[in-house]
Amino acid sequence: IELPIYWNYQVIQQAKAFFLWKKIIIMADFSVHWVFAFGVLGNIVSFFVFLSPLPTFYKIYKKKSTEGYQSIPYVVALFSAMLWIYYAFLKTNTTLLITINTFGCFVEIIYVGFYLFYASKEARVQTIKLLLLLVVGGFGAIVLVSQFLFEGAVRVQVVGWICLVCSLCVFVAPLCIVKQVIKTKSVEYMPFLLSVFLTLSAVMWFFYGLLLKDFNIAIPNVLGFIFGIFQMVLYVMYYNKKEEEFVKEQNLPELKNHVIILHNDQNFPELSEEQIIEIVKLGSLISCTQKFDLALCLHENIDEDRKRLRKTLEI
Repeated sequence: IELPIYWNYQVIQQAKAFFLWKKIIIMADFSVHWVFAFGVLGNIVSFFVFLSPLPTFYKIYKKKSTEGYQSIPYVVALFSAMLWIYYAFLKTNTTLLITINTFGCFVEIIYVGFYLFYASKEARVQTIKLLLLLVVGGFGAIVLVSQFLFEGAVRVQVVGWICLVCSLCVFVAPLCIVKQVIKTKSVEYMPFLLSVFLTLSAVMWFFYGLLLKDFNIAIPNVLGFIFGIFQMVLYVMYYNKKEEEFVKEQNLPELKNHVIILHNDQNFPELSEEQIIEIVKLGSLISCTQKFDLALCLHENIDEDRKRLRKTLEI
């Protein structure tokens, strides 16, 4: 029995629609798995990002002072973590954002408290002002305004924009430390581990936001990746300079105001490499602030020469 032509056409169209929907479902399922994977990786890397300042605070503990360190990155990071938690509660399927930022809030509160404990009076006052401005005033105002002036999807969008701007500020905040590194030519106040983990974290959260189609998450991490690479390059540049300065400091001091008299009452013997090294070692012990009248009597017996040199240097 031959079916009408329009029936064949309908069957073909239904089959195409079926396979198209099946393909979409498979791709969606695949995308969900990748979102979850990058979210978990983002949590793991961000966990180390939040812990990376520990060596810095250990130095503060040993010095009993926060001199040379800034509290701005930690206060801004606390403010950002609080905002992302609020944003995650407004959206759905954002559990991974809530988990890592809750941990971030906890850690940043400890850091700020530790900083306040060892900070000078002036630094302590500045940090408290910053906390009141951002954490209390800023976050409180954002919550109140978004709850009373906006509803539904508009509220989520507005809070997302605020989170985007805040995340950009988090990545820009270390610029004050970068400026200090360039000025002092020292990487003491810019932990390398923090730069590495920030870069990796930016990569993970960028793909998480991209696959989730949430550009409030993806866009700031592009800047985060760029700043992370810049900080690592800066660290390598000035770390090498620090090593060169250290080597220069270890060089033997120049001997100034020394008078060396060589007695020419007998032929001056040709010195071996061993003798030259020994004389240089002994000569480096001479104080640069004193004058010496050093008589070198060189003979074939190097043991006698060494004894005479040591006696002369003990004067």
